[in-house]
Amino acid sequence: MTETRKVVVASLNPVKIEAVRQAFACQFPETTIDLVPAAVESGVGEQPDGDAETRTGAVNRARAARAAYPDADYCVGLEGGVQRIDGELMAFAWMVVESADGRLGSARTVTLPLPPAVRELVDSGLELGDANDRVFSTLNSKQGGGAFGLLTKGLHTRESVYAEAMTIALVPFVHESFAVDARN
Repeated sequence: MTETRKVVVASLNPVKIEAVRQAFACQFPETTIDLVPAAVESGVGEQPDGDAETRTGAVNRARAARAAYPDADYCVGLEGGVQRIDGELMAFAWMVVESADGRLGSARTVTLPLPPAVRELVDSGLELGDANDRVFSTLNSKQGGGAFGLLTKGLHTRESVYAEAMTIALVPFVHESFAVDARN
């Protein structure tokens, strides 16, 4: 009989849900994954700014999902953010997974440089997805390829980048060197 794991994704965004599905399917190929989307708060700003705030948002989402679904095997928080490096605005995201026993796994995506027009809109207070939609004349790009898809002409998408990082965030739960007994 196939084992089933309940995974709560702290998002209703179909791109994030699909990225989590792909990563869990990759890391747990013999397991049936029961994905449950959940709308929870991040506890950070609408557009997280900087590495620490973005990671905090992902952790907060995973823990809020745990509070709402204490029976879940895993709770996942995904948080996209921006960071200024040498005057350039960069986009990235954090993936955080909390297991039923309270252990955390996390990984950050690759970092994407954003064009000056997007930076100006974000600096004026617009959320990155809305800024992308204005600059690239798109609609709801954050539920599509996102900035990654727009700037790489679809070579990499928000979903593919998030799925890759989520696969890495799951390493502590699948690799034997992270076993609880191995830490003693």
